[in-house]
Amino acid sequence: MAKLSLQEVETIAELAKLTLTGEEKAKFQEQLSAILDYAEILQQVDTTGIPPTASAIPLHNVMRPDQVKPSLSTEEALFNAPDTAESSFRVRAILD
Repeated sequence: MAKLSLQEVETIAELAKLTLTGEEKAKFQEQLSAILDYAEILQQVDTTGIPPTASAIPLHNVMRPDQVKPSLSTEEALFNAPDTAESSFRVRAILD
C-alpha cells in the first residue's frame, strides 16, 4: 500500500505550479495514493509472452492518398476579394 506523504503531495503541486489548500492536499494525497496502489496491482500481472507495444489498438494511416483534381482558377479564387495584387490576396499589415 503506497501512501504518499503530505510533503510529497506538496512537492508534486510545486512542480506542477499549483497552489493547494490544506483540504485539497489531503484530497489529492488520498487520490494519488489510490492511483499508486492500482499501479502496484498492475505490476503483479504476468506479462510474459506479451510483446511491448506503444498502443493498445492497431494504428493505421487514415490519410487519403493525394490526387490531382481540378480546382479554382486564380481569377475565380480572387473574384470576391476586397483587394488583390499580382494574383494574390492583399491584406493589411498586422505587425508593428
